[in-house]
Amino acid sequence: MNGEAALALAGMVVVTYGIRLSFLVFGHRLTFPAWLERALRYVPAAVLTALVVPMALAPQAAIDLSLHNAYLPGTVAAAVLALWSRKTLTAIVGAFVVFGLWRWLVT
Repeated sequence: MNGEAALALAGMVVVTYGIRLSFLVFGHRLTFPAWLERALRYVPAAVLTALVVPMALAPQAAIDLSLHNAYLPGTVAAAVLALWSRKTLTAIVGAFVVFGLWRWLVT
């Protein structure tokens, strides 16, 4: 690793942990407006959607809506099970079962 890459890496470490540490050190003094607190409640769902949907729709960097894409039924099963049971573990295990069976039986 050259000096420039090491300096860039050190800068990323400082920024990342600086942001995280600031909430630990100053978190009890921070107050957000009510509208911002309402908006921040949707951040986890938005981030999860941004991570899952591209992988489910385009597992090989091209949109694949065929029967050979086992990610789609697994993702749909996870969503349905999560809404129905309200249990994360049930959704995860169910999605893995559907995904595995789909890959085994269909593809």
